[in-house]
Amino acid sequence: MEARPAPCYRRPAMSAAQTQPFGDLLREWRRRRRMSQLDLAVEADISTRHLSFVETGRARPSREMVVRLAEQLEVPLRERNLLLVAAGYAPVFPERPLEDPALRTAREAVRLVLAGHEPYPAIAIDRHWTLAAANRTVAPLLAGSDPALLRPPVNVLRLSLHPAGLAPRIANFEEWRAHLLARLRRQVELTADASLGGLLKELAGYPPPGGGPHARPPADPAYGGVVIPFQLATDAGTLSFISTTTVFGTPVDVTLSELAIESFFPADAATAEALRRLAAATD
Repeated sequence: MEARPAPCYRRPAMSAAQTQPFGDLLREWRRRRRMSQLDLAVEADISTRHLSFVETGRARPSREMVVRLAEQLEVPLRERNLLLVAAGYAPVFPERPLEDPALRTAREAVRLVLAGHEPYPAIAIDRHWTLAAANRTVAPLLAGSDPALLRPPVNVLRLSLHPAGLAPRIANFEEWRAHLLARLRRQVELTADASLGGLLKELAGYPPPGGGPHARPPADPAYGGVVIPFQLATDAGTLSFISTTTVFGTPVDVTLSELAIESFFPADAATAEALRRLAAATD
């Protein structure tokens, strides 16, 4: 019988926020989700009185209750582990590095999705927008970026919006910048991740590639307000993309729960043809 490595449950480093009592953390997540005590009590099938006692520290929740409350609040798996630790229980969700043998099937799934999307670009990123993998179409599109921004670990948002990165070549920069910042801001609201909050502040402070103040993002009538295109100037002309995000459907591992695949599709026939020619030239 093959020996399998035991799941790795990393006990989180205790920051000031993470050493808060469980009731305080629960209240923060409830308010972050804009739920009243009554709302949460009904969803979790417990009494409002008992929930109040848990939040004030007058009652200690069971392990099952912590998990149920976190599910109703849609707390990310990493933060669910923190809630369990704050309540005095061991973490439930393992956190393995992506290279762990136990995640071989997941890595292969990511590889197949990225390769199958060629000749169109696709990348895999972690919760902090760090590049985990990319297909062959991506590298040629990054030409001209500062090498410092391309040294691992590569943050794809920083690479996109930095004046020495892709920013000078993004034809609809203000529109794309507004889209990325709004998406990151929403992620900060959902996860309460301090690192993402710092990244948001950093990116919002970048000057526009042409100097001067940021302009109001123009509306592109060609897409009817349905999607925000990503328009990149290249030697083959301006390529226009729309993007989709793919995540694992039912992850029980922290790493997989935070992994996403960003797939870019050609938004017009000219872009599709240019990418097919680019792929043929690199084969």
